[in-house]
Amino acid sequence: WDDRYTSSANGVCDQPLLRLDQHRAAVKALAWCPWQRHLLASGGGTADRMIRFWNSSTGACLNAVDTHSQVCALQWAKHDRELVSSHGYSHNQLILWKYPSMVKVAELTGHTSRVLHMAQSPDGTTVVTAAADETLRFWKILSGGEASKKERAAAKESILNSMSIR
Repeated sequence: WDDRYTSSANGVCDQPLLRLDQHRAAVKALAWCPWQRHLLASGGGTADRMIRFWNSSTGACLNAVDTHSQVCALQWAKHDRELVSSHGYSHNQLILWKYPSMVKVAELTGHTSRVLHMAQSPDGTTVVTAAADETLRFWKILSGGEASKKERAAAKESILNSMSIR
């Protein structure tokens, strides 16, 4: 909250705090980092194809990566330093990136049209995608953190999961 940007007449912010204009096509995707304050990722359309990382406090562009495809959606992993991007023209895929190196961990294909939206499961292990090919697809590509690992280990030891109870 910053009173310098509030109109005293109606108590509403009437001026943007920042204007970031380095993308060269429509900005199609935005995602706040859940574990690093002031880190915002944005993705550009077909003529841009870039994922850009911004310090939202200063407006500085921290990094930019050419994905070679339209960026449609971005999703930060809840428990790991990873980012998932979904794409349209020309690859219609998902890419799992290690952050901050932006090394590709995986490229996932299956959709036949633009992958328009993504959401992460509550446990942080699965990403669901919605595409222009009229399908939803579920991808178990994230670790889910330490709590999820403990739950999986406990499930393996459970008597209910054993082959025989006698």
